[in-house]
Amino acid sequence: MSSPVLWYATRATGMVAMVLLSLTVVLGLLTAARTTGRTWTRFAVADFHRSVSLLAVLFLAGHVLTSVLDSYVHIGWAAVVIPFASGYKPLWVGLGAVSLDLMAAVVVTSLLRNHLRAGTWRGVHWLSYASWPVAIAHGLGTGTDMRADWAWGLTVVCVAAVAGAAVFRLADGARHRARVLGLPAVQSRTPGVNVKRLVPRPPVPVPIATSAPGGVPRAHRH
Repeated sequence: MSSPVLWYATRATGMVAMVLLSLTVVLGLLTAARTTGRTWTRFAVADFHRSVSLLAVLFLAGHVLTSVLDSYVHIGWAAVVIPFASGYKPLWVGLGAVSLDLMAAVVVTSLLRNHLRAGTWRGVHWLSYASWPVAIAHGLGTGTDMRADWAWGLTVVCVAAVAGAAVFRLADGARHRARVLGLPAVQSRTPGVNVKRLVPRPPVPVPIATSAPGGVPRAHRH
């Protein structure tokens, strides 16, 4: 089945999913950095984080579905989950599969969280951060909209937002460590004080889904 509607739907869902994924990563980083206030509490940020993550999953599903259903360029179901199995732009579509597989692992382990060790769950959830740049690369390589200035601009904004949030998170962690190391009990090496307990662990994001702008060319369509 091939239709301009499917093509536009693939492009739209991919772009929206990229924005939602980037927002989810930003929210996860800012939540870990304790950027909350009286109105915007930590619980409110976490709840908003989960809502955005769910929307990202929904748009990802739509992006994958429309990409496979559109027969103008064949992208089979196997290529969705098996990296580099696609006959169409195998590298870039393969990166999309890698990103999807990483996020699938995050979602599955979230559903099984009560049956997993905390360290295992936390380790798998670091994959959500790794999947984001892979998804961006997928979009840059396959997205036909990347020829347009607005698409480039939107991608740059997403990358800048995530980079800024990451820098802020690292700076916040460094400031907190400096405060902890400056405590008299730590400086005097008081027995019984566990410094590791005073320094927060790296952030663990709420389960998120990923995608990026994608689509197939329609150069011959009018």
